[in-house]
Amino acid sequence: MKIFSLLAAIVLLLGCVSSSKKTIEEQKPLKYQENWESLAKHNEEPEWFQDAKLGIYFHWGIYSVPAFGNEWYPRWMHFEGTKEYQHHLETYGHPSEFGYHNFAELFKAEHFNAEEWATLFEKAGARFAGPVAEHHDGYSMWDSEITPWNTKDTGPGRDITGELEKAIKGKGMKFITTFHHAKQLQRYKGKEAEEIANNKDNSRGAFRHSHYPLFDGMPPTVDDKKLNYLYGNIPEDEWNEKVWFGKLKEVIDKYQPDIIWFDSWLDQVPENYRQKFCAYYLNEAEKWGREVVIVRKQNDLPLECSVDDLEKSRKNKLEEKSWMTDETVSTGSWCYTQDLKIKPAADLLHVLIDIVSKNGVLLLNISPKADGTIPADQQEVLLKMGRWLENYGEAIYGTRPWYTFGEGPTKEPEGHFKNHAAFLKIKYSENDVRYTTNNGNVYATILGWPGANKEVLFEAFSKNEWQNAKAIKNVSLLGCNETIDFELSDTGLKVKTPTQSVDDMAIVFKIEF
Repeated sequence: MKIFSLLAAIVLLLGCVSSSKKTIEEQKPLKYQENWESLAKHNEEPEWFQDAKLGIYFHWGIYSVPAFGNEWYPRWMHFEGTKEYQHHLETYGHPSEFGYHNFAELFKAEHFNAEEWATLFEKAGARFAGPVAEHHDGYSMWDSEITPWNTKDTGPGRDITGELEKAIKGKGMKFITTFHHAKQLQRYKGKEAEEIANNKDNSRGAFRHSHYPLFDGMPPTVDDKKLNYLYGNIPEDEWNEKVWFGKLKEVIDKYQPDIIWFDSWLDQVPENYRQKFCAYYLNEAEKWGREVVIVRKQNDLPLECSVDDLEKSRKNKLEEKSWMTDETVSTGSWCYTQDLKIKPAADLLHVLIDIVSKNGVLLLNISPKADGTIPADQQEVLLKMGRWLENYGEAIYGTRPWYTFGEGPTKEPEGHFKNHAAFLKIKYSENDVRYTTNNGNVYATILGWPGANKEVLFEAFSKNEWQNAKAIKNVSLLGCNETIDFELSDTGLKVKTPTQSVDDMAIVFKIEF
């Protein structure tokens, strides 16, 4: 009995010590407070992010079921006169009878295999990958306790994000989740909505700060407890706390993403909630012992604590701070559609090379089918890029910008998404060169094959341009065994291409000092 009493006392004592330790840890001041001055202490561009250069994400959800128009189908299907409305009417019936929510049970993802996806991303050369966790439509691609509209409780019956996190991190890649749900809240109840509805205003700008329009008789106007979570009919204060912030917190707690990326309309979320999110995410990352990244798309988070993102566009000059471009594998929709046209691998590779030369990172979108398969043409583009990166990746991964990003006749326009059509038309050629540097070496990447035995002049090495000139020890061509003849003169560095083509998409000269 004495021994038993002694053991019980020891257990009780240890429990008290553990409880006391936990209390002390809970009382320890958090590193980041909910204000921009405190959040600015965060290193928004950690080394691993600057080294990564390429990530892959995907627009995949219940909007992939109709596979028509684009990922904004859930919005445009309600507007009379749009192609989406007409398609919906002819294929599924009137939107008032067959609403967007009815697609949830048709989204089966029956062929989805997270391991196969992660293997493809790895072969493509991605250093981070992950899902659009939630688009504007309010459908969560994870096992959520906040909303019934999620992949576990509807169609797939699976924790899609959880499976992806395990597979992607298992391949040694970082994990990204992107959030577009700032537009999901229904912000137009009341007089303005009544006026729009009464005037039958079907212009595309109607209800512009909410994803779903409030047209009489349509499901977004129905006061139903379950439907409200999809169509955003929740009081704004409650939505900000329990839905917008709540979903972010849930994903952070469940999956510990390395990057959280935001789409537009984040400026519609009150500033104090944006600060609350940043502080929570960064403090959790401190507990994990990891450096994480927050990416914004517009001027809604300070760049002292986030990375700037440009949609379907990019910088036309070298930047001191890291930045990101989100670009898609197709010429049109971000999600899969039946008529999706895929860009050539060379065009996407050139975009990556151009971005990296200017201190940027590419987040490349692909478009899986509703059944969980990635179309063969998209896979081939990724694999072709991956083979190039496997051979010549030392000119990409872990590099930093040189004193100049490049030279050549092709110039990018100014601007952001508004100029995406102009960016889409850009075609680089063998006359365009992009530079990077690593371990004291400079890499000159030509965006095409100039031809055999051709003399190429790198003007960035000219006496007038290259202020910190050094003696060049050697010039080689990655992937080529031939000796490369070179000459440094006042006009630049002259090199001669080999007798046979090394690569049709891009070739890389390595300049050692």
